[in-house]
Amino acid sequence: MIDITPAEQAFILTHLHDDPHTFLLRQALTDGIRPKIVAAQLVARQKARTKLPTWYAHPDLVFPPALSVEQASSERTAAYKASILSQNTPKPALVVDLTGGMGVDALAFSRQAHRVVYVEQQTELAELAVHNLTRLGGTNLAFPNQEQPGVDASGFMATFDERADWLYLDPARRDRQGGKVVRLEDCEPNVLDWYHDGNKTGFRNKTTAILLKTSPLIDIESVLRQLPDVAAVHVVSVDNECKEVLFVLRAEPSEDVEIVTVNLRSAGQDDQFIFRRNDERTVPVHFSDPLRYLYEPNASILKAGAFRVLAERLGLSKLAPNSHLYTSEKWLPGFPGRSFEVLGSCKPDRKDVHAFLPDGKANLSVRNFPEPAETLRKKLHVATGGDLYLFATTLFDKKKRILITRKPLYPSLLE
Repeated sequence: MIDITPAEQAFILTHLHDDPHTFLLRQALTDGIRPKIVAAQLVARQKARTKLPTWYAHPDLVFPPALSVEQASSERTAAYKASILSQNTPKPALVVDLTGGMGVDALAFSRQAHRVVYVEQQTELAELAVHNLTRLGGTNLAFPNQEQPGVDASGFMATFDERADWLYLDPARRDRQGGKVVRLEDCEPNVLDWYHDGNKTGFRNKTTAILLKTSPLIDIESVLRQLPDVAAVHVVSVDNECKEVLFVLRAEPSEDVEIVTVNLRSAGQDDQFIFRRNDERTVPVHFSDPLRYLYEPNASILKAGAFRVLAERLGLSKLAPNSHLYTSEKWLPGFPGRSFEVLGSCKPDRKDVHAFLPDGKANLSVRNFPEPAETLRKKLHVATGGDLYLFATTLFDKKKRILITRKPLYPSLLE
């Protein structure tokens, strides 16, 4: 484990907002302060400021390299994952985190389960986890790496003689050259190898359920073909940025996979929309030209592919099969995404567009349109900003249009 002296820890806490790189340019700081160690701790702690606010504020923690902080779950997504564990079992007796990393997820699991086992093959990360998690209140955590330094998930499962309620897997999504990978077969450990060799890994014999975290770029349909035991998929966004896709695997097969989309919001109530995979394939959908209000689904819904079922469930019309914008005559409060009032529409022509823009400014989005946003912005000579929102899209009749919208006023003022 990185050895931080009391003097260095005090120095770090009093310089949290300083530029870490300036330390490396100094010949010396004060007695007992090592510039490289201090700079590395500041970089890592600063990266944790919004992602891991509890960790950032704790004075006694020692941080791993900044890359580990970047790869770790945020506190908010970890808490969401922990909530999944208790949905079907009120309080799991045993959860095993086989890819522990910094321990953010393991700590969240420890608040929902009676006992959590943390496994991490990187010795330094495992030592830091023992130091940090106990200080953060993880009193019901076990650390087998203390007796078996360097043990990885496969090695641990080979000797694991209990039955867990949950196994958690967050495979590393970088190859040996440090490049990012997405597909399950490219991650480490290779979940597909484990899945198809149940006797060796104990997946089927040593747990009731598995929670698998994957990249936000994962092809959901591909994973469902590769892993037939998937019972549910959770698509998780934070402030409308998709962060992770989670797969729940259970021994009993599911005829129709449940898909949960959630957008964890910093301000206001979280958005959640749940549907069944087969619903999306079968429900009818109505198409319409833009009506009084326009709706753009959040990132989780778009990632999950809830295009038809969203319209059917909420009583909305779609603009076109591939535009994924929705419309209604009456305002729909609580829509899981962004809502707008339609002020007008026009052809993607500079003169026509500027007739709606008194100051030449607007926020531009492109949905099912042949030109990217920046190219179209330059073509239309529209500056960024202002209170208007332009949507360049294709309607059901194949016509290309610019929709001019604004955030809706309080509903009673619009009636």
